[in-house]
Amino acid sequence: MSLKVAYLINQYPKVSHSFIRREILALEACGIPVSRFSIRSCAAELVDEADKQELEKTRFVLGSGIKGLLSGLLRVAVTRPIRFLQSLRLTFKIGWQSEQGVARHLAYFAEACVLLGWFAEEGITHIHSHFGTNSTTVALLCHTLGGPAYSFTVHGPEEFDKVKAIALPEKIRRSAFVVAISSFGKSQLYRWCDFNQWSKIHVVHCGVDQDFLIQLPTAIPDDPQFVCVGRLCEDKGQVLLIDAAQRLASEGLRFKLILVGDGSLRAEIEALIAALNLENCVEITGWASSTEVRQRLLTSRVMVLPSFAEGLPVVIMEALALHRPVISTTIAGIPELVRPGISGWLVPPGDIDALTNAMRSALQSPISELERMGQQGADQVAQQHNSAIESGKLAALFRSTGQRLPDETTESKTIHFANVSPAEGN
Repeated sequence: MSLKVAYLINQYPKVSHSFIRREILALEACGIPVSRFSIRSCAAELVDEADKQELEKTRFVLGSGIKGLLSGLLRVAVTRPIRFLQSLRLTFKIGWQSEQGVARHLAYFAEACVLLGWFAEEGITHIHSHFGTNSTTVALLCHTLGGPAYSFTVHGPEEFDKVKAIALPEKIRRSAFVVAISSFGKSQLYRWCDFNQWSKIHVVHCGVDQDFLIQLPTAIPDDPQFVCVGRLCEDKGQVLLIDAAQRLASEGLRFKLILVGDGSLRAEIEALIAALNLENCVEITGWASSTEVRQRLLTSRVMVLPSFAEGLPVVIMEALALHRPVISTTIAGIPELVRPGISGWLVPPGDIDALTNAMRSALQSPISELERMGQQGADQVAQQHNSAIESGKLAALFRSTGQRLPDETTESKTIHFANVSPAEGN
């Protein structure tokens, strides 16, 4: 049976998930057929035309409604009662240990039943999820119902903050393989699985595509402008960034700070900007398309992201690919990409003094020094974060898994269950 992969994500397409879109398109360029599935839609948020095109290719589980979920449950219960009960027992086991509780996991179980039928219709042979949270829970439950093997990409930090609550060790144990986006992430996965499971954990970096990699260097502007791209939330540290901006402004330094994004802390950040009289120095744009983000990066001297919690932000790759140095923090996978004095500055997370010093240094550095840093960063991104190369690694993992696919006879018993008796379906 030929390989066909289903991508399953909680919300896709999404403003902050352009890296998943790039990965899927690169896999298809490698000859891997990919079908898109998402638990829920966030169509109203989309601003990027490429995301809107992906929306048309994506099937949404919750779009089937209560009737569809109940129908999926009933069909699986009738056609394969043993697997139904085994998977239901696992659902309760995971649900009792989780933050969401059993009721939410019963919903995941119903979603898995719906997807089992959809995957059979489309001839899906492998499921891949991004993020080790609820979408991977659904993939796990679908697999235990007799569906395809699954794998998943762990980004962090959320997965590492609540390992037991999301049953991460169980998900690793039952998976075909697991992807980490950095060496740091790989080390954290090692912590939460048996040594004999380590061989199934692989590093595949998120990447940027040729639109970034073939970009000719654009001169760093004379205007002293910083840009910060990301959700306006506690984890990204923009509140400290406003405090650092106030210190620099009080020193008489001239600059502009552009915050590209939106989120739960926008009102608080806007109030802080007003309280510190920084309206002439700081601007919030709201969500922006990929084209707009790129333009904001190109019109800045430096990209700054003072995060407290991250995996390895794609926007750092994008900034460096566009020959813009980066100021960020010494957490997770970021030091694997941003090298102090070479492609930017790294500061301890939460250290306003260090952040202020780094921003001051960026403002006072000669343009020629910033351009040198930008070139070094672009070279490293081309080596480590080329979406085509990284997706090729993932394609090889899918093909390796596909070589172990059952023959059609077995497959008809385990996946194509619509026309078999309950006894055959288990």
